[in-house]
Amino acid sequence: MDFQLMASMMCANYGNLEKEVRDLDTGGIDSFHIDIMDGRYVPNYAMSLNDMRYIRSATTKPLDVHLMVEHPNNNIEIFINHLKKNDTIYIHPEAEYHPSTTLQKIINAGLVPGIAINPGTSVETIYEMLRIVKSVLVMAVNPGNAGQMFLPYVGKKLTHLLEIRKEMKFDVYWDGACSAEKIRNFAPLGVHGFVLGTTLLFGKEQPYGETLQAIREMRF
Repeated sequence: MDFQLMASMMCANYGNLEKEVRDLDTGGIDSFHIDIMDGRYVPNYAMSLNDMRYIRSATTKPLDVHLMVEHPNNNIEIFINHLKKNDTIYIHPEAEYHPSTTLQKIINAGLVPGIAINPGTSVETIYEMLRIVKSVLVMAVNPGNAGQMFLPYVGKKLTHLLEIRKEMKFDVYWDGACSAEKIRNFAPLGVHGFVLGTTLLFGKEQPYGETLQAIREMRF
């Protein structure tokens, strides 16, 4: 079964970030997920522009940059300027007065435009934006912190998005509390990728390559 696995780098060991990137890269990760938080849109601070720049320089794999910041349009260029053509930038629609303007800047730069949908955000409120994005990141937990519990009602939202994704031409991704059970249940339905954090990937004794291989070899 074809699905992507992305490493949530806010969960990595920053005592040796170079080794973390190298081990994930050689272990077969598909992309690196970069969570950038401003302490205003979410009540936390996470990765920085410099973290993103370093990881971009240390791998040829794609980056998924998740901007959990207020008014990303004000500073979107500083992220765009350090990314490559196959990288994705996600914004939260609620964080911007006119999110389609920000998305158009991402499109014009040749990057992949994406939106992140919070658990409390309905599909109906972002429906028109689905016509111009290529990636939809569905938050299974409230954004801002790792290690939270899955919110069950998100499953119905995923099902709704999967029903309309071919018509609207976007891919659906899972972010938050991603367990083996969630991959086993939702990958067959069409979820294109899963962001892996402390539930499955980080903080384990097993090498990253073995963990990733085991996930890909799960029975469905």
